[in-house]
Amino acid sequence: MSSDCDKVVNHPPAMKPVVLVHGGAWAIPDDLVQASCQGVQNAAKTGYRALTEEGATALDAVVAAVCVLEDDPAFDAGTGSVLNEDGDVEMDAIVMEGRHLQTGAVACVKNILNPVKLARLVMEKTEHVLLAGDGANKFARSVGMKEVPTSVLVNNDAVKELDHFKKFKKTVNGLFSTRDHDTVGAVAIDRQGNVACATSTGGITAKMVGRVGDSPIIGSGAYCDNAAGTASTTGHGESIAKVTLARRVVYNMQNGHSAQQAAEEALSYMSTRVNGAGGTIALDRTGNAGIAFTTERMPWAWVGSGSLHYGINPGEDFTMAS
Repeated sequence: MSSDCDKVVNHPPAMKPVVLVHGGAWAIPDDLVQASCQGVQNAAKTGYRALTEEGATALDAVVAAVCVLEDDPAFDAGTGSVLNEDGDVEMDAIVMEGRHLQTGAVACVKNILNPVKLARLVMEKTEHVLLAGDGANKFARSVGMKEVPTSVLVNNDAVKELDHFKKFKKTVNGLFSTRDHDTVGAVAIDRQGNVACATSTGGITAKMVGRVGDSPIIGSGAYCDNAAGTASTTGHGESIAKVTLARRVVYNMQNGHSAQQAAEEALSYMSTRVNGAGGTIALDRTGNAGIAFTTERMPWAWVGSGSLHYGINPGEDFTMAS
């Protein structure tokens, strides 16, 4: 016998699948615009291909999409991660599915090429929601996940940025207009009406060792519920965590806002309440998209019903056949 809860969150079959991704909300310089736009398009198309395979789920799609972004050095996640104050890489990631609210996350994990895959394994193979630091790496080894040298995750730009910020002694709040907030994320809905989300980041340059931002925190970096929708966020991590931004977006949709209205209201609240800037992507329970950001730029792309949409500047929405 199904429970009342199941009756609330289950959907009719034959929902149109959609995958929506972002590449981080920040002051993206002109020389990174093309790579950022191409990267999110690649991720969205990869996630959609995964989503349309036989038996594939929204969770499969968001993990596949975020892996593409983690493998792209244009983004601060996986291979494009920045360095902490000790010159090391500490990465965070989260995955969540909306049917049973299962969640897995890792924080301050090192030497893992795709932290989002490890987050999914935490969800599927442990009784926990979040593993951090050495414990996360110990778990990765126990499930056979390959570790890579730190050099694989770092490019010359990350080294230069660390030197720059050490020289000028920037603070977390002062970093926001720089290349330190391009967290990546994805949201999706599958044919069964199940939603999912994933978010991954390499953090911010010169952060304190052990600093954890919003990305792996449930309700902050990502949140979803079949009864309402799904969201992934990006921006100033401390601000996002204070207002549990992703949960607010989903709550807004649950209370009748469209996905776009839900995203815009949540960012407005964060700006007013804690003077924080950032961005969010969202899908409501029927697959309608919301895309909003209060920074200079945020690359995004979504695929559904045979079309690919993408943009990076405010007000942009380019469309082509997927």
